[in-house]
Amino acid sequence: MEILKFKNNDEMPILGLGTWKSKPGEIYTAVRQAIQIGYRHFDCAAIYGNELEIGKAFTDAFKQGDIIRKDIWVTSKLWNNAHARDQVLPALKKTLTDLCLEYLDLYLVHWPVALKTGVVYPGTGSDLVSLADLPLADTWAGMEACFDQGLSNHIGVSNFSIKKLAGLVETAKIKPEMNQIELHPFLQQPEMLTYCRKKNILLTAYSPLGSGDRPAHLKSETEQILLENPNIQQMAQKKGCSAAQILIKWAIDRHTAVIPKSVNPIRLAENFKATQVELNPDEMTAILALDMATRYVRGAIWTPPGSAYTPETLWDESYRIVNGF
Repeated sequence: MEILKFKNNDEMPILGLGTWKSKPGEIYTAVRQAIQIGYRHFDCAAIYGNELEIGKAFTDAFKQGDIIRKDIWVTSKLWNNAHARDQVLPALKKTLTDLCLEYLDLYLVHWPVALKTGVVYPGTGSDLVSLADLPLADTWAGMEACFDQGLSNHIGVSNFSIKKLAGLVETAKIKPEMNQIELHPFLQQPEMLTYCRKKNILLTAYSPLGSGDRPAHLKSETEQILLENPNIQQMAQKKGCSAAQILIKWAIDRHTAVIPKSVNPIRLAENFKATQVELNPDEMTAILALDMATRYVRGAIWTPPGSAYTPETLWDESYRIVNGF
């Protein structure tokens, strides 16, 4: 298994199991099966609502000798309603309790968006707090405290634009080491890859298969289905593998971590075997031509009327263009 190496030489398996949308009642078995298959990287988040069950799977796997703690890499994320500096550490401690772990390998700020305390998802714009009133620097100071106390070996962010990453890089005592973002052939984000490589920030690709099972209200009636793209399908047929395996290996060959989600044992094994697929330079070039700069996860939930956030300020696309990224 290829790895991504952190500044202190810690190694994260490049292929992990995503757990977004994995329901309680399903995720315990999926994690146990994934461990048996060979997965050693698990991507979690408090908001996914399944960390208790994942924690039980870890505990039972440890007890039964399937793995030991140092054999696995566990990532989790801070939810938006705990962005105040003094809320970050308690949020992480709750996650550690749920996951039955003493520390995380990586803790991420889930979104560069703040909610009022107690709000899980915004109903109206008034449920959100602007970054002027609750700056990302304050949240990041709380993340640094988590690192200082040894509760997470590494800290980073998720869904951050180049502009927001640059702001943290300039002011942080501990620089972010990871940005987890949506990445797939329809949204390749080459400028982000270039920026992060220059700044020694690693990238993790979420929704690498197009997130076809995300909730209906997050879908567009006209969106293209990534797994059904004719070019990807033809490539898979030629190689005798699945379209999912092509997409996973594409992410790996770009040296980004990739976290496909599944609770199906056949697909879990199939996804894991994607590391054995070989893509030649011509095939990588053909996939490059599929980029449409199209997001499946657009973040519209954060931009209702009256919100402090807009699509422009969430993704900072004009900053990217003006600054030559």
